[in-house]
Parts: sequence; structure tokens; C-alpha cells
Amino acid sequence: MPTSSGPVSFCVGAGASTMKRMILTSSSGVGLTYADRADMVVPLIFRFVSGPLPTSHHLQTYLTGGSFRGDPEVRWSDLVVQSPQTGRAHRELGLVWFCETCGVELIELWFDPSPNNQLQLVWILDYLRAEPYMVERLRLRLVDFDLLGADVAGLRERTVRALDVTERDFEVARMAWEVYRAPTPELCLGLLSRDFPRLPFLKPAMEELLAELPSPITGLGATEARLLELIARGHNRTRELFQPGGLLETRVYDQWELGPLLEGLASGPMPAVAGLDSKLTLAPHDARGRNAAYRRSRLLLTEFGKAVLAGRDDFRSHNPIRRWWGGTLLTNERLWRWDAQSRSLVAP
Repeated sequence: MPTSSGPVSFCVGAGASTMKRMILTSSSGVGLTYADRADMVVPLIFRFVSGPLPTSHHLQTYLTGGSFRGDPEVRWSDLVVQSPQTGRAHRELGLVWFCETCGVELIELWFDPSPNNQLQLVWILDYLRAEPYMVERLRLRLVDFDLLGADVAGLRERTVRALDVTERDFEVARMAWEVYRAPTPELCLGLLSRDFPRLPFLKPAMEELLAELPSPITGLGATEARLLELIARGHNRTRELFQPGGLLETRVYDQWELGPLLEGLASGPMPAVAGLDSKLTLAPHDARGRNAAYRRSRLLLTEFGKAVLAGRDDFRSHNPIRRWWGGTLLTNERLWRWDAQSRSLVAP
């Protein structure tokens, strides 16, 4: 990290002007880069809704920037378009240090209501709460529409309410991020009984996430159940099921996360889905081969799958599970379930 005697040299023209506005958003909001709403747009890349959560060290390294020999980690600056005011200064510095060095005057948070966006919002608020320079310049935009797929013209002209970020907002974010990372989901249930008027999309997002826990009747999460319903209705091609804005209409998972869900339903001792191309045993890094195998597949429900969909059998009673939900590792021995009707958790 540069010393305090010379950091201004990293910013082109920093002696004459400052960068007035920065936007922090998710990868869904990358279109804001071209909407002329800020001097710099920083899309944060993490997906917190599937797989194991990144470690605190990983998240810290992502935001502190820099590059080191043999270090393959992606940094916050990797998706940032070069700014006329600062040139490539962002490639060399941590996020907070960059904002201080280049005199960023306003930092706006643009995160839409989708669950992963809300998780990114509480994570970044929790991180920034200890940074006085950032705290004084933060503004929260209440983005009540989906950023993914929004056209640039609409983003440029749309009125989006802005709020100052208060200490209470930081405390709510800290609590939400902490309970989501807990090794069991019970504490997340508590969020549903509280109101967060300044973070209005947090509670609905948490309920959507809880709905992805297995049902106590079918053993399926909400997206898995919807997938079986669509296949039962004759929608047997992965392209129409998985494409953004497609039939599945999931707000929790992106199209790259739906494949493992489908594979879980089509494998195991008693699969619920048949017709998935056998070449999906290809290595996970072979994206081209796996995509081709998905496209060749013609899906249909097995008799067991029909029984599960009808609520006559439990998928998890016959098939193993090892899947992350936030900080909770779900296994057959430690399987929390979500009862949508009573909006309650069923413990193992």
C-alpha cells in the first residue's frame, strides 16, 4: 500500500479535480457503467446464494486490492472501466484507499430486491461501517426494480429514491450478514418478524432464501419444485427453462446455478428427472462441453418424480444431499426444512 506522502500521484489530474461520484452495485448492475450516473461504477461479483460462502479473508482480500505474484484472486477493480479522472489508479489500490486517494465525494449503493443483491448490500454495509471516510459519503438508492436486463436509457432517466445511511442501517446489515453466515438457519427466521423500513427488500429476500430449503413434505426447495412442475407440463429443454427471464422465473439462482440443482434431481439412488445427457459427468471446468450436453437433453419426470411433485413421497428420504445454504451445510443428518404454509423451520 502506498505511503501517505504520495498517494495522490495515483490519480490522473488529482491535484485539479476529484472524482465526484462512485456507484457500488452487483454484477446485475453493470449497465450502470454506461448510464452516466457516476464517474465510476464498481460491480461486486460474489454469489452468496449457492455453494460455500467465501471466507472473511477472501472477502477482505477482494476489497483491499493489489496484486501479488502467484495470487490468482479476483479483485474489486477487475470489472471496473477505466475512469478519465483516475486512469488506472483503481488497479493498484484497495477500494477504501482508492476513494480517499482520489477524493470520491459521493458513494451510492445500487442493489435491487433480488436475494443475492440484498446479501451483497448487507455484506458491503457491514464492511464499510468501520471506514469513516466511506460512511460520511454513502447514500443508499432504493432500487425497486431488477437491475439485470434493465436498458441503459431507462437506467439513465429513472428516478430512484436516495437515503443517507444511518448507524441503524449499519447495525441491521451487520446482524443480517451475521445470521446468514451462521452454521444453522434458525436466526434468519427472526428477520421475518421484524420490519426494516429503510432496507425494505431485505425481509422478502430472506423469505425467498428460506423457501429454497427442502419442504417437509416433498423434500424440494421452491426452485426445485418449480422445475419439476415445468418439466411435468412438457417443458423439456434446458434452454427455455434456464435462460434469463425464462419460464423458471427464479429470483434466487442465476442460470449457472440451476444446472447443479437439475443434476441433483436427476442423480442419486432414486432420480426424479430422467433424460439428462450422460456426458454431464464432464469436469466442471469444461463449460463448453457441459453446455452442449444440457442442450442435447430432453427432460421428463420419472414415476418417483411424479410422486414427489404430488406430495406422495419425499425426495430427501431416498437421495443424499450435501449443499450449502448460507453458512449452513445441509446433509441428510443435518437437514433443516422450510414449511411455507406456517412460515416456520423444521429442525433435523
